[in-house]
Amino acid sequence: MATTKERIFEIADDIDATGQNPTLAAVRKALGGGSFTTISEAMTEWKARKAAKETPLRQPAPDAVGDRLTDFGTEIWSLALNLANARLAAERESLDAARVQLEAEKQEAAELADQVTGELEALQGKVAALEAAEQAARDEVIQLREQLAQSGERAATAEARVEEIEKRAGDLNAELARVNTQNTDLVKALAAAAKRPEGTEDGKM
Repeated sequence: MATTKERIFEIADDIDATGQNPTLAAVRKALGGGSFTTISEAMTEWKARKAAKETPLRQPAPDAVGDRLTDFGTEIWSLALNLANARLAAERESLDAARVQLEAEKQEAAELADQVTGELEALQGKVAALEAAEQAARDEVIQLREQLAQSGERAATAEARVEEIEKRAGDLNAELARVNTQNTDLVKALAAAAKRPEGTEDGKM
């Protein structure tokens, strides 16, 4: 079943509801795999939506402030300065939070890269094993064909064995092709994960 944004949003909401951080690696694990690019784009949208919900409302100054402006100009000016300072402090806090989030996203990308690397290494090992099994099957076919040529009495049995081994070799070829396809996908995902931190940091600046 194809991975959809809605499903990614549901998983992210579930993880967030438990008080945990829905990292890219955690979401991908809950999905049971999937495209790094698809998950990353969906999570960017999910975080933007969450941030929009958490943004506090800004209310205009009360009418009483305008009414008292003429008589209490100095007081209002002082209040305005205090508000400006408070806003500056809030923006600094927001900047610090953004930096923390950037570091967290870099860490997520690193964790995902490690995860993909581990899967890639496992698949490479499986490819090697399948290639060895395929070669062994081919060698056995050759030996059986030689036996067929040398012994007419065992022709029927040997031919049946040859067909069985050839079928096995065909199955191994199909499995090898599938694993090679997974291998290629993981290499692409690993390359995307390796590039992501720099691109994210450029977008924040």
